[in-house]
Parts: sequence; structure tokens; C-alpha cells
Amino acid sequence: MFKTEICELLNIQYPIIQGGMAWVATAELAAAVSNAGGLGIIGAGNAPADFVRNEIQKVKKLTNKPFGVNIMLLSPFVEEVIQAVYEERVPVITTGAGNPAKYIPMFKEIGTKVIPVVPSVALAKKMEKDGVDAVIAEGTESGGHVGELTTMALVPQVVDAVNIPVIAAGGIADGRGFVSAMALGAKGVQLGTVFVCAEECTAHVNYKNAIIKAGDRGTVVTGRITGHPVRIIKNKLAREFDKLESSHSTVEEFEKLGAGKLKDAVVGGDADYGSIMAGQISGMIKEIRPAKAIIEDIINGAATTIDSLKSI
Repeated sequence: MFKTEICELLNIQYPIIQGGMAWVATAELAAAVSNAGGLGIIGAGNAPADFVRNEIQKVKKLTNKPFGVNIMLLSPFVEEVIQAVYEERVPVITTGAGNPAKYIPMFKEIGTKVIPVVPSVALAKKMEKDGVDAVIAEGTESGGHVGELTTMALVPQVVDAVNIPVIAAGGIADGRGFVSAMALGAKGVQLGTVFVCAEECTAHVNYKNAIIKAGDRGTVVTGRITGHPVRIIKNKLAREFDKLESSHSTVEEFEKLGAGKLKDAVVGGDADYGSIMAGQISGMIKEIRPAKAIIEDIINGAATTIDSLKSI
């Protein structure tokens, strides 16, 4: 009952895409999500091309299902990463922090689907004109880099503005959120924070536990002055960012404080001064589970939600 255009476009069982989180979205997690019927994504982040290629080749050994790579277009290695993804014939790419237009023709040659993340109607319309296959409309509830519009406000406006499939992201953690996104006109959902707490995710257990312990007000947006605000779990680093905001510090000071902090959290397990990027739905996550169980609970919960609505 949940077969949508996204399922057909990406050749997946469920219209569920895993977010391409830098340092978090490794081959292990991507393969687990793909094997469970969703679309697993490798997060390229600012990693060099050799690292990304190795992750792609690892995924191919772990699954025979479709998968994708998220490419940050501001990465210093973006050209090399694009070439590696092209040579490896990756089925799907999602993109952020830039316009993928100049790469679309080369990917269309090999049948790779191009799906950018967009925070506004204007960018969604521009991406459609440039020939992308779908867009991910991501609300400010999400973890990591965020825009200003909420998912509830953004998704229906993007749906009304374009004729390509829209995938909703931000603030979705269970079957209720899934159904809500479908009701807004989305043809699929992208989940990030939920999959951080998958057993197959290689992120440090301290990172996962910080999400599990977070309440409904457990995240905060930092670095608005830089023009690239980031939502993270409240910790000592978040308080340091707040001090910089209060003292009207420079962008350079913000960037210096944040440098390397995501890796410190994901790989090193620094829950105090690491950047624990997570969405506002962190308070809904209570345990670490296999990716398959996460997806099955979302689909079963969605069916239950729909059944309950029939009595209204």
C-alpha cells in the first residue's frame, strides 16, 4: 500500500531514504538500510575521493540492492568525488550545499538518479528546470545544516510548485510522521537521526546515547551568524557556540571552534565538546535497533495510523 513514484524511480521496496550524514552514513549503515527495503546512502561529506570509492565498493559487497551517495558540493574534493561516483556507476546521488546542474548530463548518461536537498520553493523550481529526478524538501527540524522553513510549511509548497516527486525530510521518526508527509503530498521520506541509532551505524555509542537521552528541547541551532546554521544536541560545545553568539564573534571564530568537532563526536565519542548533529525528533528515540526493525516499525505504524484515521 506504500508503493509510490519514488519506489519505482529508485527500484526500492519502501519510499524511505536514509540521510547522507557525514562520518555517520558509512557503507555498513547504507547496506543495512538498502537490504531492509529502503535506500541506503553513503555520506561523502568532505572526504577525499579514495575514501568515498572504498565505501562504495564496500557497499557493493554487502548488498545487491540500490544505494546512493550524498555529495556535498562545497567539498574541496567534489570534482574527484563526482568522478569516482560516476566511474562506480552509483544508482542514486543526493546533493547538498550547491547546485548539481553541471553534473546532471553525465549522470543521466549512465542512468544515475540525481536528487538534491532543497530548503525553499525557489531552489526546488530551479532544480526541476535543471533536470533533476526528484527533490528532498528538508525542514528546519532536521539535524545538521538547516534552513528556516519547517517541514510542515515547506513540503506542501514545494509539492505545489514542481511536477517531480518530492521527498519530505526533517522531523520524521515513525509511522505517524510518514503518513503526515504523504498527506502533505510527498512521495517518500528521508530519515537521518533515526538511523544514527541503528545497530549497523558505526557512530560511537556515546553519540547514539546522547540522542537517546535527549528530550523534546534537547537540540539547538548554532552558528546562524555564519550563514550555515547547524542543529546539534545541547552540550558544552553548544554553550561555547552560544557564548560566541552573545559576544558577536566573527565567522572565523565560529569556524575555528567547530572545526573537526563532528568527527570528534562520531568517531571519538566526545559527547561534551563534539558536534552531535541530530534533529528535533531525538526525544522520540529510545533505543538502538537494527535498521530493518526501524523500517518495519515505520511501515507498520503508518498502516496503523491510516486505519485509525478511517474512524474519524
